[in-house]
Amino acid sequence: MAVRQDTIWERFLSPVVRLLIDEDGLRRYADSINWEKESDRYRRDDVIIPSYYSNQNFHGIAGGYLNSDAAVTYDPVTQYVLPPNEGIVRQALVDAVKVKPRRILDLGCGTGSTTLMLKQAFPDAEVIGLDLSPYMLVRAEDKARNAGLEILWRHGNAEKTGLRDATFDLVTASLLFHETPDAVSLAILRESFRLLVTGGQVLILDGNQKTLRQLEWLNDVFEEPYIREYAASSTEANMGAAGFEAVRSQDVWWINQVTSGIKPIATENVRQYTPTSVDNNDLEGLGSPAFGIMA
Repeated sequence: MAVRQDTIWERFLSPVVRLLIDEDGLRRYADSINWEKESDRYRRDDVIIPSYYSNQNFHGIAGGYLNSDAAVTYDPVTQYVLPPNEGIVRQALVDAVKVKPRRILDLGCGTGSTTLMLKQAFPDAEVIGLDLSPYMLVRAEDKARNAGLEILWRHGNAEKTGLRDATFDLVTASLLFHETPDAVSLAILRESFRLLVTGGQVLILDGNQKTLRQLEWLNDVFEEPYIREYAASSTEANMGAAGFEAVRSQDVWWINQVTSGIKPIATENVRQYTPTSVDNNDLEGLGSPAFGIMA
């Protein structure tokens, strides 16, 4: 799919946002990190980057998220493009949690903004953030360290995480589905179903599909190659197709939505596990059922 370069974002909004951003500060931050060295700590040889992710521009950044520029600029831009406020929008996902999670997986975690909020809301839970871009994980780790939060960061594909069946009480994804083809979003939901214990909850925060369908011009604001496909789809229907029950969406300030689903109680026993101490640099060595090693 070709990406339109002449977007409303590039012509009008980007120059305005740039006036609000401390570009010199961002440059100093970017120069303070050896991005290749740091990203190599997360990069896994068994993770195959899909073409829908690597062959597109996102938000006007050539090559999408597979570079340090994306990791440095994502947060400063996002704070101005999520009305009425980025924190309020992300908090809507946290407020929609209905389970008492001991283990949380945040898919497509990016720079970890929602992941950090989940850890702050559930400090006793083991929280894992997973993303296809090791550069974004470097930024996420830096934010968690500055906030004094212990979070595990893992390079991986949300469609096929490689994590063990039924080892999470809560699986989340924020602002991910509008950046993936619809078939991929469905695959991610099926993977979420596999990863959840019975009675576990999935939560998807993203653009409001009803609004996007009614206001076609919103689809032209940013450089989003899959936004129209997302708008035409239904996260609720995809959740149902993946096996979730009690599926419902709530509007978040008209422009966003949070969709929730529950993995129904089945005949299988809910897997029991015990939190353990962790080493961020050796996730496969965790005494954790999420990585196939029972404590």
